[in-house]
Amino acid sequence: MYDLFINGGWAMYPLAFLLILGIGFAIERLINLSRAAIDAETFFGEMEQALKAGGPDQAAQLCSETPGPVASVIHAGLLRLHRGIDSVEKAIDNSGAVEMAFLEKGMVWLSTVANLAPMVGFLGTVSGMINAFQTIKEKGDVVPSEVAGGISEALITTAAGLIVGIIIQFFYNFFASRIDKIIADMQEHTAAFIDVLSEMSHQGQLPEGDQV
Repeated sequence: MYDLFINGGWAMYPLAFLLILGIGFAIERLINLSRAAIDAETFFGEMEQALKAGGPDQAAQLCSETPGPVASVIHAGLLRLHRGIDSVEKAIDNSGAVEMAFLEKGMVWLSTVANLAPMVGFLGTVSGMINAFQTIKEKGDVVPSEVAGGISEALITTAAGLIVGIIIQFFYNFFASRIDKIIADMQEHTAAFIDVLSEMSHQGQLPEGDQV
């Protein structure tokens, strides 16, 4: 492996850097998205029960103790409940935008590495072929043993660039799928939350100051 790295020439160093960078962001995304992912259905059922049994304060307490963007967005809405439904929806929209930005943090770097690595590999390929043809030009003849180094460098950097790009692209697609699921849960349950508030308000189940 070390010999392949050395024989790959200068392009192997930026490729190694891109791989480390991509793996670093992948680990960070894995940790944070794992924390953000919860059983949204179970949480919403518990939150609705707490809202009806203990009022907005008890529901807000449950939200503050639950990780993830679904709980955070509903919590933001509960904190504005006394101002009416319009304020609740605005708070949910603002909090949702912040949570989406947090979920997508670092994804641009994964995309950049996935796209840049193959290009760096191909640049190394061009460099290796230039070296091979330069050797042929200087020698005036094709001597396999003397041009093999340049050709080997070209093939190694091509393979390395593609491998790095494939690995990081896999992580990007995996995390993008996780983010889409979390956002879908967030949108679904915040809409259901607004419906619950409207129903409770019409039935007079909210405290007087919280009627919407």
